[in-house]
Amino acid sequence: MASNLLIVESPSKAKTLKKYLGKDFEVLASYGHVRDLVPKTGAVDPEDNFRMTYELIDRNTKHVDAITKAVKAADTVLLATDPDREGEAIAWHLSEILKSRKALKDKKLKRVVFYEITEGAVKDAVRNPRAISMDLVNAQQARRALDYLVGFNLSPLLWKKIRRGLSAGRVQSPALRLICEREAEIEKFKSQEYWTIHFDSEKDASPSRRSSRISTARSLTSLRSATPRARRKSASSWSRTGVAKPLSRRSRRSASCVRPPPHSPPPRCSRKP
Repeated sequence: MASNLLIVESPSKAKTLKKYLGKDFEVLASYGHVRDLVPKTGAVDPEDNFRMTYELIDRNTKHVDAITKAVKAADTVLLATDPDREGEAIAWHLSEILKSRKALKDKKLKRVVFYEITEGAVKDAVRNPRAISMDLVNAQQARRALDYLVGFNLSPLLWKKIRRGLSAGRVQSPALRLICEREAEIEKFKSQEYWTIHFDSEKDASPSRRSSRISTARSLTSLRSATPRARRKSASSWSRTGVAKPLSRRSRRSASCVRPPPHSPPPRCSRKP
């Protein structure tokens, strides 16, 4: 019996890896998931920190028994399930089953990950094993708990109200909620007119000219909001400082609309024919 046991998910992958690793390795397949939630109420308990109750999958019981028997005869156990959350969870479930059956004892249990089925990648992964990542395992368990708590209760309602065969699980339900919340925000939105004021200064203006322009604008603004008496006082101060007095609105209108007096004779032409 080989001293190293490598466990994968797919049986076809097991045959290929056996050719790469040689006689020192025994390669077995788990045929996918080996445990799942019990099909009854209470498999996920939100009141007890979302405690989850698992049981062996019937169709894979014989494969788990074969793995347990091979583990007892091996020195090192390498869990080479797929490099994703599901594969990490399968590796963790296998380790929990082997611990409960007391098949590990003093044996070394390690996690092996490779992203391509080539001889170099597989041998390099075997030479550099790691521990099981509980972050990935917990991520998969959270997805499975959402399936159980939300999907299993909501899907029958969709079958009854809309059409049979629809599913509402870990992806569809949160996505539907996001869409509904966004639609509610759109319905509650009230349009409101607003204005923005921008100050546009000349790029080539010197600091002195720019500051004088700003001070003039501030003076004009304060003059418009002042009382008639303050306006007259301000007008006299403008004349004393030698700055041109700002025109009133009527003056500006009359200055821009100067017309010739009525009945005035047409201008004579100074050129002689």
